[in-house]
Amino acid sequence: QVRLVESGGGLVQPGESLRLACLASGFTFGDNAMGWYRQRPGKERAPVAVIGAAGVGTTYADSVKGRFTISRDNDKNTVYLQMTNLKPEDTAVYYCRGADTWGQGTQVTVSS
Repeated sequence: QVRLVESGGGLVQPGESLRLACLASGFTFGDNAMGWYRQRPGKERAPVAVIGAAGVGTTYADSVKGRFTISRDNDKNTVYLQMTNLKPEDTAVYYCRGADTWGQGTQVTVSS
């Protein structure tokens, strides 16, 4: 059974950082590209960052370039999203995606 479990969300102030993690199981993690998506209030779910299967090749939404970094540890079956200089408009539920499966999401709230 494919399963993705996100962690690391929370409430932070503008300018602070958070690191999200997504632990994968039930499929060959290293053979799959992985991505982070987010759904802001009143908006559709949208891609934030994607990383290739071997960790080579990353893409980012324009709104997070230079602030967010996606990475993966294939030995730990985990993909990360390091988020820095967070802004109120980054407030969203963040979802991990891989092997045609979504995680349950983790809430990130940026507010002073």
